[in-house]
Amino acid sequence: MTAEPRTIRTEAEQALAQQFEDILAELPGGERVRAIRAAAFEKFRRTGLPHRRIEEWKYTDLRALMKRAAPPARRPTETAAARALRESPDPLGTLPRYRLVLVDGHYFDALSDRAGLEAAGAEVVASRLALDADGAEATALLATPELAADDIALALNVMFVGDGVGVSLHDGIALDKPLEILHLSAGAEPAASTVRDSVRIGANASAQVIEAYRGASGVAHQLNAVTRVVAGRNSTVAWARVQTEGEATQHVGSTILALADASRFDHLTVTAGASVSRSQMFITTGGANTRLGIYGVGMIGGRQHADTTLLIDHALGGAYTRVLMKNAVDGEAHGVFQGKIIVEPDAQKTDAKMMAKALLLSETSEFDSKPELEIFADDVQCGHGATSGRIDETQLFYLMARGVPRAEAERLLIEAFLDEAVDGLGDERIGAALKGVVTAWLNRRPART
Repeated sequence: MTAEPRTIRTEAEQALAQQFEDILAELPGGERVRAIRAAAFEKFRRTGLPHRRIEEWKYTDLRALMKRAAPPARRPTETAAARALRESPDPLGTLPRYRLVLVDGHYFDALSDRAGLEAAGAEVVASRLALDADGAEATALLATPELAADDIALALNVMFVGDGVGVSLHDGIALDKPLEILHLSAGAEPAASTVRDSVRIGANASAQVIEAYRGASGVAHQLNAVTRVVAGRNSTVAWARVQTEGEATQHVGSTILALADASRFDHLTVTAGASVSRSQMFITTGGANTRLGIYGVGMIGGRQHADTTLLIDHALGGAYTRVLMKNAVDGEAHGVFQGKIIVEPDAQKTDAKMMAKALLLSETSEFDSKPELEIFADDVQCGHGATSGRIDETQLFYLMARGVPRAEAERLLIEAFLDEAVDGLGDERIGAALKGVVTAWLNRRPART
């Protein structure tokens, strides 16, 4: 008789299961939401944390990397949240913006510019209120797209999510300044924050959005964040995701994006913080004249691990997609890019290209790249590529021969390499602020002799 194989549960997996049972009664939502959470828990119970035998997590073995499960973060007091916001350095400097603030996974209306944003033509609601209503809005908020049906990070988010913020921009509205959705990790002790945001951009509307993650150094926070975005017909969106959390943080961020026809969406991910980070996107394009630009800037050193994973499904024809990822990897850091573009049978006339480039700045740095195309249509233009290597010695020599010191010459070349992806966002105000993040990372980079 052959015994049924059993998955060995790690300390972290056992702790997560116990935490879910302990906290379920405190989480927002009624019978409908609890049923969705229970289904997600059953998926996690069968599978456990993502590990290297799951192809999509091959390079980021979360089961091995997550030694312990931090306890769920409690809502801080208004005073503590205000202090955290006041004391947290702002990498975007003086950039004018509307701001919605979440601290340890909880939305704080008193620290946010909700009134200004609503006056500009948007509606704002805390996710916990949508979950408590236990209606169709809650179901939509927690829905998992078919593209990501088996993703355990999303299941864990459904299990534990208690708050977030929802923004709906009315049809035809053009925001006069960017919207920042700011997530702060503020506790002095390790804690796990689980948050789910949603943003709807109405038809013929336009907006610039900054999704920012910051946190104090030295505290082993864990974050699981999901952002659902729907871009309406003929909308225009420039979206920047900026992750500059403390060096002990573990960060898993997921973006679920649906584009209507004739929409234009440019998305830039900037990764500079956390000990372990994974930024994953699940995107469905919506047909004729949809224009999608996905850009990434990764800057890691020491023993950081940063994974960017991308899945784009072209369900209908006529879409134009460009993907450009730039990564600078120093020290003993490990960078990862996984990108898959799917072209469905009805997606004729699709034009999609993907490129990932990595600059290896030390002998011990490492970068894994896995671009893929899955094409089921015949009238398409698709391609992908990947490169990695050291700083070009010819370019370095050229600068040094004209009196530029080696360290400054390296800095100029790294900056130029990364700035191409920042410029892809197409927004000068946000781009200038984000180049400040690049400069700050270069300033922290250990000097070479």
